[in-house]
Amino acid sequence: MLHNIKKHKPYYISALSLAGPIIIAQLGHTLVQTSDTMIIGQFLGKISLAASSLAHSVFMMVLVFGLGIAYGLTPLIAQANGKSDKIECAKLLSNSLWINFIASLFLFCGVYYGSMYGMQHADQDPAVVDEAKPYLIVLSMSIFPLMIFNAFKQFAEGLGFTKQAMRITIWGNVLNVVLAIIFVKGMFGIKPMGISGVGLATLIDRILMMVVMMAYVLKSKNFKDYTIHFSFLSVQTKRIKSILKLGTPVAFQYVFEVSAFAGASLIAGKIGALEQASHNVAITLASMTYMMATGISAATTIKVGNSYGRGKFERLNKFASVSYKIVLVFMIFTATIFAVFSDTLASLMTTDPEVIALAGQLLIIAGLFQLFDGTQVIGLGILRGIGDVNIPTLITLLAYWAVGLPIGYYMGVILNWGIQGVWYGLTLALLTSSILLYFRYKYMVNKKLANISY
Repeated sequence: MLHNIKKHKPYYISALSLAGPIIIAQLGHTLVQTSDTMIIGQFLGKISLAASSLAHSVFMMVLVFGLGIAYGLTPLIAQANGKSDKIECAKLLSNSLWINFIASLFLFCGVYYGSMYGMQHADQDPAVVDEAKPYLIVLSMSIFPLMIFNAFKQFAEGLGFTKQAMRITIWGNVLNVVLAIIFVKGMFGIKPMGISGVGLATLIDRILMMVVMMAYVLKSKNFKDYTIHFSFLSVQTKRIKSILKLGTPVAFQYVFEVSAFAGASLIAGKIGALEQASHNVAITLASMTYMMATGISAATTIKVGNSYGRGKFERLNKFASVSYKIVLVFMIFTATIFAVFSDTLASLMTTDPEVIALAGQLLIIAGLFQLFDGTQVIGLGILRGIGDVNIPTLITLLAYWAVGLPIGYYMGVILNWGIQGVWYGLTLALLTSSILLYFRYKYMVNKKLANISY
């Protein structure tokens, strides 16, 4: 094992140096929801906590579709950069911006009309729904700046520049926490806004992040050789199709996964407000480690995509193997933390003793599914890097909607195992996805390696 690590040391160093800033940036996005949940749990109580869980569930189902479309830019940028095609990179950025802007219009309508309707007709506690409505409306407005920010972020990361997005995200999180506390408590002469104040803080934060990220990409000397070819008016059907060809299946991958967890939240709400609040606390904490794993996955996509663009399939395979090992070590560590400090972590999110006790039990289960969650997201990252997105999309559909949710509902509601049964179903979904994506990666990479002429 040690010999293997020493032999592939440059690959570990390269992958980790690229992944580090992405992990922090990805974690920053989750910390927005985490800090919001902590503020709501500490200052506003159980009903508001359940309301934030409900609002985030229906909001994320729509939002991740747009983020998935935007993600189609990264492997294309990595592949074009592997070929040293700077003009293509610039044109991909301009077309991605238009795609993201138009997508944000549809997503806003989807949240405002579709998600609002779904929330009102999902057999939820009326008090929870009443608190969730204004929060969801403000959240839906933040889609516009977040989508534009993401276009510039994906462009920079596709070229290997990951630190600036990390810094912007860190400062954005600090601002979000400060503003949320001010708006919720009604400080400095501002009237207390309750849960809506948390949404307003997130909106302001995302607008400022968009402006700073846009200025960085367009003004930095790091991108001068690319941006001299950039124009907002440069729109080509060919490039739009190429971005959507990769981005749309990725969007559905996100939707199938996030909607499954949203479905789990709705099942939890059907069981009771306590279960829904506990689910929110546990899934928020689990999401932090998942987003860190997606940072490793994003770095894997970039490295694999760059190797694929150069036709270096041996290098591609080594980065894929290294990424699996990195995420396994990381997830074993976080699983241990969850198991040992379950109640302590839950108490950081809320002061309600019932919620802390139940969320602590869920975090022990989360310790198990962390392993499968990490390996399945690495499998997706590898396959996205080589442009293989259609079969993985079907795999995620099967894992979450044919395995995870039905089994979770059966265990949680029919067998009356409660919210723990729902989480057992989610664990089986992640296990199924992880195994199938690994076999798909091995099949695709071995197929490429077999075609190499020695």
